[in-house]
Amino acid sequence: MDFSEVIAQRYSVRAFRPDPLPRALIERILGDALKSASWCNTQPWQLIITEGAATDRFREALWAHVNSGKSANPDIPFPVKYHGAHYDRRKTCAMQLYASLGIADGDRQASFAQTLKNFRLFEAPHVMIVTSHESLGSYGALDCGLFVQSFLLSATNQGVGTIAQAAIAAYSDFIREHFAIAPEQRILCGVSFGYADPSHPANQFRTERATLEELVRWEG
Repeated sequence: MDFSEVIAQRYSVRAFRPDPLPRALIERILGDALKSASWCNTQPWQLIITEGAATDRFREALWAHVNSGKSANPDIPFPVKYHGAHYDRRKTCAMQLYASLGIADGDRQASFAQTLKNFRLFEAPHVMIVTSHESLGSYGALDCGLFVQSFLLSATNQGVGTIAQAAIAAYSDFIREHFAIAPEQRILCGVSFGYADPSHPANQFRTERATLEELVRWEG
């Protein structure tokens, strides 16, 4: 695929096949992503990647932790509120997902059950936890965002499905303890990945994108 095709083909996978990826394939994807730009070439991303039984242990432990009623405590504050176009785009995405799954508008129980699937990693065979040193602040997080985008696109180009998940980072203390992550490393997000289940209804819809007119102001 050319670059524009790769960007167009990428989507957030919400149902995976259980087949693990070969280590060599994951390393090829990482090799591409590690070439991402960063401020002063700091390359702040530190990664934990699970495979095999380690994925299952994390999935089950995270699921149990979330369902125990423990409070979320992300290292990076989540958005306080969504306004205007941001609210509309977020709601449209959710409605598309729910419609694909046959969840009626207003069915809070079913929509919440779908949200909780984040904490089962959508049954992916792998998850990557992305962290950055606290001293690098917002720009360390920004650089890690560039890395995550490169990872998503390289994976897409090689037939691998992905979903970037801020939801996982809501339970940063649990993740830090589970993986023995140093306290100065800020947990930014997770990326669940593997081969997508192409027949699952959650993988059938595609989100819309805003137009240039909505997003760009030209000066000249």
